[in-house]
Amino acid sequence: MGKGTVHDRAAADGDPVTGSASAEDAAAGLGTQLVRFSRLLTAYRQKARLESRSGERVLLAKLVRDGERRATDLAAATFLDLSTVSRQVRAMVDKGLVERRPDPEDRRGALLSATAAGEAAFEEYRRQRDAGFQRLLEPWPAEDRYQLIRLLSRLNDDLEEFEYARPEPGIPGPGGEQGATQE
Repeated sequence: MGKGTVHDRAAADGDPVTGSASAEDAAAGLGTQLVRFSRLLTAYRQKARLESRSGERVLLAKLVRDGERRATDLAAATFLDLSTVSRQVRAMVDKGLVERRPDPEDRRGALLSATAAGEAAFEEYRRQRDAGFQRLLEPWPAEDRYQLIRLLSRLNDDLEEFEYARPEPGIPGPGGEQGATQE
């Protein structure tokens, strides 16, 4: 297999393929596949007309799963720019999906939380997403589905740690500068 190629679809449809890749080949393959994956997700969102609400979904997910927080903390936790978060939060407050209340520890700030309508919207987004992925993954062998989740979780954990523990100031990690990762 050439640089950037670790997966052989014909072989994957039969018996599981085992192999190894150098860190250099794995980096090239991962880069190629992540760019491809990103483009496919963008195409999916455009087709599904969900793109305009992607920021809303990300922010609602964080508030529903992790509870109330300040906008600055929400921006940091989602790798989004504070101006983007502020704009999205205003729109979600107007829609009744998020509410603000004064921060009891610092009255100058506000805590954001998902409303019941926000939680319902998040659950609907998640239901739609999960139904699509279920259709996509149904033909996969159970072991492949398990390994996909295990390895993607590991990659996400490592990317998150790498992003926060950037060794040299001014040198972006694989995710780029803040705001590059949206979901």
